[in-house]
Amino acid sequence: MKKSDLKQLIKPVVKECIHEVLLEEGLLSNVVSEVVKGMNTAPLVESRQNAPRQQEVAKESAAARKKMTDHRKRILEAIGTDAYNGIDLFEGTEPLSHHEPQAGSADLGSPRDAGVDISSIVGDASKIWQAIK
Repeated sequence: MKKSDLKQLIKPVVKECIHEVLLEEGLLSNVVSEVVKGMNTAPLVESRQNAPRQQEVAKESAAARKKMTDHRKRILEAIGTDAYNGIDLFEGTEPLSHHEPQAGSADLGSPRDAGVDISSIVGDASKIWQAIK
């Protein structure tokens, strides 16, 4: 029996069964009534009651930021005056630049960075492959 012949036989039976369940047994009217009940209820609304707590958190975070800033200043002063016998550890270096990669592109680092030379690895690889043969 072909698939199309089977489809022609089964389709009316399935259609009749679905029609019977939806209309004659009242399933469709139950679904519609539940939807109508759901539409009549008021939507849930979130209320903010923690406004004073948010102000406390903001004050605490501002105090923590000030404390951290003071701590950093003290550390930098200690390093700048007596540490490392007056030698500048970062002489001749540049800070890392923060570049933003374009959307959809890979972040491969700074475009000015030459990267790592792998030519010696590639050259030795051909010798290794010749030895394996």
